[in-house]
Amino acid sequence: MGLTYLDYIIFLAYFFIVSGYGYWIYRQKKADHMDSKEYFLAEGSLTWWAIGASLIASNISAEQFIGMSGSGFAMGLAISTYEWMAAATLIVVAVFFIPIYLKNKIYTMPQFLSHRYNDSVATIMAVFWLLVYVFVNLSSILYLGALAIQTISGIDFYYCMYGCAIFAIFITLGGMKVIGYTDVIQVFVLVLGGLATTYLALDLVSDQMGGSGAWDGLVYLRQQAGDHFSMILSEGEIMIPNGEGGTRDAYMDLPGLSVLIGGMWIVNLNYWGCNQYITQRALGADLKTARSGLLFAAFLKLMMPIIVVLPGIAAYVLHKNGMFQAEMANELGHVKPDHAYPVLLNLLPTGLKGLSFAALTAAIVASLAGKANSISTIFTLDIYRKFFNKNASERRLVGFGKITVVVAFIIAVLVAPVLRNLDQAFQYIQEYTGFISPGVFAIFILGFFWKRTTSPAALVAAVITIPLSTFLKFAFPEIPFLDRMGIVFVVCILLMVIITLLDPKSKNNPKGLEIDSSMFKTTTGFAIGSIIICGILAALYIIFW
Repeated sequence: MGLTYLDYIIFLAYFFIVSGYGYWIYRQKKADHMDSKEYFLAEGSLTWWAIGASLIASNISAEQFIGMSGSGFAMGLAISTYEWMAAATLIVVAVFFIPIYLKNKIYTMPQFLSHRYNDSVATIMAVFWLLVYVFVNLSSILYLGALAIQTISGIDFYYCMYGCAIFAIFITLGGMKVIGYTDVIQVFVLVLGGLATTYLALDLVSDQMGGSGAWDGLVYLRQQAGDHFSMILSEGEIMIPNGEGGTRDAYMDLPGLSVLIGGMWIVNLNYWGCNQYITQRALGADLKTARSGLLFAAFLKLMMPIIVVLPGIAAYVLHKNGMFQAEMANELGHVKPDHAYPVLLNLLPTGLKGLSFAALTAAIVASLAGKANSISTIFTLDIYRKFFNKNASERRLVGFGKITVVVAFIIAVLVAPVLRNLDQAFQYIQEYTGFISPGVFAIFILGFFWKRTTSPAALVAAVITIPLSTFLKFAFPEIPFLDRMGIVFVVCILLMVIITLLDPKSKNNPKGLEIDSSMFKTTTGFAIGSIIICGILAALYIIFW
């Protein structure tokens, strides 16, 4: 247990490489000459591979390494639908969403809402986003990251949390250009370390079963945990730990076909297409570069379950056969799935443990930095400049953005310890982010493609999404949260359509976007890449149905 001197040396080498490279990138564009677009968007300076890598580095964090591995332990391969459906979603966003943003010179999501609707809708949604980003996303990433580092290194939870926050602040203050290019290193490290962890986890299963090598380990996983290799769950098919010594139905988290034709699309299209945290990477590029970056990210998404889900299933098989009985339990002695990945990391040999530890830290820091930059962007450009200092200079905006980063982390550090009683943090993040996702996506999708959609209609959807989600959660607890999101989305769409049609002025709505089919044409290379990805996805779902 714990890290050796060699592990710490490997980790520190990673730390200095990332920090040094980030500082070199920062020096290429002196802070004194950096305007707000360059700081928040790295306008025009990110290549397609930097955009794609940054998307994945910001998306893959402790939320996936710890949370998704924990869900892999509990319910198996089915949790991979978040990753594989994201690959298809990225193609949709690249073809249909990004051209609209770029044509209208959109830099923030509230700016789009202000441009398409009005300032009231934009401000309400900006506040909602800030609350979710700080109190759900940033705090949970910090909590999970500190938990993982504590489990592996033995360092106190609070010191781990402070260290992650400080490292992320250092990266974030350099702006999006520094984040984007350091994320390339982060992705390389997290993929390499993640694959190493998966390989050794499978090898350990193989050794326990009398086999030889990781491939035998994968075969044994299918034999020992056949129920963990189903992508489409039925009611009662898998019962998972509830963190209190009992069980609950995994169907409540992944309700059957809803992962293919229902709420999962709302989760992914909102996350990848209407989310400042993600789309920010592509908004400063030209269309071809942005699309290529999104396609590259889609390819990387296909391999993520190998890195973050298979280790969880391996831990399940090992635990089932008598290993990790104490390590997988919480303070009350109940099985806690989120312990799966940190427990596996502690089994790695010296040196490799340092690499995997660096990979996990890379994922945590990259995600924290990306989230903090988006919080800073929205608060500075859509709250501070709009309501407090309309004539703020570019230097003032950049300076205030940096202050916002620090304040956001202070809040997250205070909130993160409160989350220590969670069972599966990944499901917590998905469910509570989903309180606003249906309304947001309804507002965006009608705003994109129906010129008549009015501001009052959007305002109603913005206001009703959280109360309606809350009502359904407590009034009808038997409804899975993905299905609940689908219901809220349909209600928001219907209300927006009715309110719009009742307004005679909507027929000549001056806020409607001008869209033509030429915007959605792609290059031959992009089309071929998209077909390959969709073919792989179809094969995966057929094999693991």
